[in-house]
Amino acid sequence: MSNQRKSGFATLAAGASLACALAVPGSALAQTTYGVALLSDFSGPYADIMPMLGKSREAVLDWWNTEVGAKLGVKLNYKNFDTRYDAAQTASLWPGIKSELNPIAVLGLGGPDVAALGQRLPDDGVALFMSTAAYGYAWKPDSWIINPRPTYAHEHAAAFKWMKAQRGGSQPLKVGIISSEASPAYVDIARGSERYAKENPSEVQLLEVVFTEVQPTDLTTQVRRLVRGGVEVISIQTNTAAVVATKRALQALNAKVPVITSSHNGLPASGKAAGGLGQMEGDFEAYGMAIASDEDTPARRFYEKLKNNYKLAAPWNVLTLMGMSQGLYSVRVIEHAIRKNGAQNLTGAKVREALFAEPVTTEETFGTLPTLKFAKQAPFPIEGLKVNIATIKNGKYVIAATNVDTPAVNKW
Repeated sequence: MSNQRKSGFATLAAGASLACALAVPGSALAQTTYGVALLSDFSGPYADIMPMLGKSREAVLDWWNTEVGAKLGVKLNYKNFDTRYDAAQTASLWPGIKSELNPIAVLGLGGPDVAALGQRLPDDGVALFMSTAAYGYAWKPDSWIINPRPTYAHEHAAAFKWMKAQRGGSQPLKVGIISSEASPAYVDIARGSERYAKENPSEVQLLEVVFTEVQPTDLTTQVRRLVRGGVEVISIQTNTAAVVATKRALQALNAKVPVITSSHNGLPASGKAAGGLGQMEGDFEAYGMAIASDEDTPARRFYEKLKNNYKLAAPWNVLTLMGMSQGLYSVRVIEHAIRKNGAQNLTGAKVREALFAEPVTTEETFGTLPTLKFAKQAPFPIEGLKVNIATIKNGKYVIAATNVDTPAVNKW
C-alpha cells in the first residue's frame, strides 16, 4: 500500500473516530462543563475544620466527575471562595462568583451564607446546598436554601429528650446554652431551643442562654452560674472555641457536666482543639447524619475509596463525613437533573426542580444520610426526622444511639 493511500485511510479513520466521540455521551470531547461554587472559611472561626470538610467535598466532586459525570457527558468545575464565615464578605464575593462560574449549584458552609444570599438566590436561579442543619430564619416554603437535616433546635431537642430518658425520672432536663451574638445563625439556634423549652416544660428547663464572644477564652463566670443552677447538660452549637472554653471552665470548677455539640464542632474536632479526645470523655454530639465510627459501613467504604483513589488526606471523622454527605447529595441532585433534562443547557433552576421530583436515597449517598424526600414546604426533609448520637467512652469515639426520633419543634 502506498504512503499516500495509507495517509488517506488514516485521515478517514481519524475523522470517523472524531465523529464517534462527538456522538457518544460521556466522551471527553462531548463533555459539557458547569460551575459549582464552594463557600469556605480558610481564615475565620471555621478555618480549623476546612482541611477535613472542604477536602472531602472536593474529593466527592472529583469522584463524580470521573465515575459518573464522564458517562453522562458532564464535568463539574468547582472552586473555593473564602467567605471567612462572614455575611458581609459572602455578599461582596457573590457577584464575582456568579460572573466567574455561573454556577448551577452552590455548596455552603453555614449561617452567614444563608443570611447573605437567602434573598438573592431566587432571582439568580441557583440553589444553595448546605451540609449543616437548617435555621429558623430560613424556614419558609419555596426556599432556594437546601438542608439535608432539620433545624439545630430539632436535633438537640431530640438529644435532650433522649438524655432525659437515659437519666430517668419525670423532672425536666436542666439545660444551659452557650451561644454568641456574633452570627445570626448562632442567635437563631438559641432562639429555636428557647422556643422548644418554653413549649415543652415537662421535657426541658432552660436555665440560661449565655451569649459570649464568637471565640471565647474564659467562660468560668458564666459556667459557674449554670453549675449553681444544677445544669445537667450544656448545649454548644457554635464552634470548637466555645466548646474548649466551656470544658476549661468545667474543669476549673471541678464540675462533671456533659456538653453536647453538633457536627461542625463535634467531639473529634473539639477534642483536638482541647488537647486530645480524652478531654471530651462523657460528652455527646447529635445530628441527622451518619456517625464516623469504626464499624464497617457503606459510608466508611466510600471514604476509603476517596482516600485510596482520589487523594483524600482527611481523617475519618464527623467533619470529613459532613463534607462527604454534602458533596454526595448535591451531585446526586445534579445527576437527577441531568437524567431528566439532558446534559445540555442545565440550569440552577432545573437542578432545584430535580430535588423535589424524586428522593435522594441513602444508597445514593452511601449511607452518609438517610433517604431525603424534599418538599417545597420547608428547606429540609419533613418526614422521618431522626438523629444519631455519639459520645466518648473510655477515650474512644463510639455510637451512643441511632435513629432517635425527633420531636416536633414549632417555627420561631
